Amino acid sequence: MCGRYAATLPPEMMVELFKILKELPMVPRYNIAPTQPIAAIWEEGGQREGHFARWGLVPRWVKDPREFPLLVNARAETMREKAAFRDPLKHGRCIVPASGYYEWHTGPDKKKRPYYITRADGQPMALAGLYATWSGPEGEEIDSVATITVAANAQLSAIHDRMPAILMDERQIDDWLNVREVRAEEAAQMALPLEDGVLKFHPVSTRVNSARDDDAGLIEEVKEEKPEPVAVKPKKVAGGGGQMDLF
Repeated sequence: MCGRYAATLPPEMMVELFKILKELPMVPRYNIAPTQPIAAIWEEGGQREGHFARWGLVPRWVKDPREFPLLVNARAETMREKAAFRDPLKHGRCIVPASGYYEWHTGPDKKKRPYYITRADGQPMALAGLYATWSGPEGEEIDSVATITVAANAQLSAIHDRMPAILMDERQIDDWLNVREVRAEEAAQMALPLEDGVLKFHPVSTRVNSARDDDAGLIEEVKEEKPEPVAVKPKKVAGGGGQMDLF
């Protein structure tokens, strides 16, 4: 899954790259976590706009969001069948701009080590997402988003078996956001693993484990920690007139 990411694009670059009507008042963020407000882009009336939305989809038909499970990711393989994602795939496709994302690899020693993953060419990512607007009985509204994941390619599978669906060029972004003319079945075929070599990654500090930490140091490469050798205590075995140590 994709459960943490960074978004450090300046507002003016968001406008230029993603063709939104006006700037969003964004600040660089290095450790964005589920339930937090995130920047997402979708079309309304043929116009592309940026919005702040909750990361964790709340379908329109939910009675009480507080009692609904947190839907951070939608699996590309099943999103057409799942009730929570069927309608957003038809009418609520969006992109989530990102500079990179984090994933954790569980090593032989059972420790989880975080990695920061970016495009190899240094360009920003456009994560494919789904959004919905929930309306409450008192007129309150919640815009919310789920990012889409696919099976990891061979390169990324060394870290995790899933990766975000990333739209790589302007045409893909245009088609994904065009819910008026591009049907859900066509859009679903765009959510595919990337070829090996398109992304790169490096190990980062375990400080990213805490959502309270949010600074540029989180994305800096650190040396991978080698597991400490396990100390083996000698066994005492009786023999002759004393004891022998066996290792």
